[in-house]
Amino acid sequence: MDLTTKFLAFTLLGAQWVLWLLIGLSVVSVAIMIERLLYFARRKVDLDALVRDARAGVHDPEATLQKWKNVEAMEAVIARTGLAEAHRGPGAAAEAMVSMRSRERQLLERRLAYLGTLGNNAPFIGLFGTVLGIIRSFHDLAENSQAGAQTVMTGISEALVATAVGLMVAIPAVMAFNYFMRRVRAMVANADSVAHVILAELRAESA
Repeated sequence: MDLTTKFLAFTLLGAQWVLWLLIGLSVVSVAIMIERLLYFARRKVDLDALVRDARAGVHDPEATLQKWKNVEAMEAVIARTGLAEAHRGPGAAAEAMVSMRSRERQLLERRLAYLGTLGNNAPFIGLFGTVLGIIRSFHDLAENSQAGAQTVMTGISEALVATAVGLMVAIPAVMAFNYFMRRVRAMVANADSVAHVILAELRAESA
């Protein structure tokens, strides 16, 4: 059996297994969306109140640290880090906040790469299933020349379902990926704003 025959035997499995693969990927995708929605929902913060307390916290860090100690939002974590290092000066506080921002951003972006990858590649997986289905349809026609064009068209229409399913999986994944990345960028920008407020107060105090 030559290589072409071996590949043909594989393609004759049809597109059904590709559909099951896409369904499995879509289930994982939805689970990630739900997990990320809950994750971000727990990290909402009153930015104005945080900025106000962070500015005052430069002069009285203990009160601010105690008030915001249980808040999981990235902005609050950055503020606590900066205030905890405030006694060492602006330079040390800035370095600590930059380091914490990198760590928090990694936590915010966790699993989002899967959504981006699935959104980009699910249509190709569906197209692959369609190609397999078309190959099988023409092979069945060759095996049974009496089947006619109607049988081939039926097989091709069934094969195109894989492409449609691939698009159905990809579109929500891309939309979710873009939404969550916008949330990440907004939270990082807010955290930078809080950090700059703290550093401005520290520099003014040390001047």
